[in-house]
Amino acid sequence: MEITKFLATVPLFDGLTPAQYDELAMIATDQTVRKGQPIFTEGDPGNGFYVVASGLVKIYKLSLDGKEQILHLFGPGDPFAEAAVFTGSSFPAHAMALEESRIFFFPRQAFIELIRANPDLAMNMLAALSMHLKKFAHLIENLSLKEVPGRLAAHLLFLSEQQGDSDTVALPVSKTQLASLLGTIPETLSRMLAKLAKQGYLTINGPQITILQRDRLEDLAAGEKL
Repeated sequence: MEITKFLATVPLFDGLTPAQYDELAMIATDQTVRKGQPIFTEGDPGNGFYVVASGLVKIYKLSLDGKEQILHLFGPGDPFAEAAVFTGSSFPAHAMALEESRIFFFPRQAFIELIRANPDLAMNMLAALSMHLKKFAHLIENLSLKEVPGRLAAHLLFLSEQQGDSDTVALPVSKTQLASLLGTIPETLSRMLAKLAKQGYLTINGPQITILQRDRLEDLAAGEKL
């Protein structure tokens, strides 16, 4: 993969000139991260941010008793930890590769110098941060206002939209990871999936789920009881 060509496909860097993509490539550090390998730990110095080239990365928090809550999942083209560029503070959560991943690291000071020379980069960064805040708002709403069936229904509809409005969606993570993302435990998630299948909402074939009754799933996501 030629780094400059890849960077030109990343929405965060949209609208830059070929020379500016070359400048970005010059400050980027190309890293390969093994499955299960930490990228950074909560409290580490926020000395830069990352963009996923391939693979899958989770951002998560751990409670005092070790319970995990996934905050975000990032795939190819997604930036993460951008807030570090503006604040220079420590990372507020953990990051780990869910599968072997190739990521590019952009050091804070070098990137700030590029922003000063290219203000469009700052606008793109603000847009990316706004999108993350929107996702956080949805996460907080789901965890605080919806029961597990509603969270699951909303997530399946989100995956359907993300995967081209297909009625058959592929779970991008294991059911254990999905349970963490939805703020529940694997056993509860398995029971909910089985119940939805039994009542005709969907069918399950390994990591693939086919939505049979989208309207009923939308009602469930909106707060209707299962």
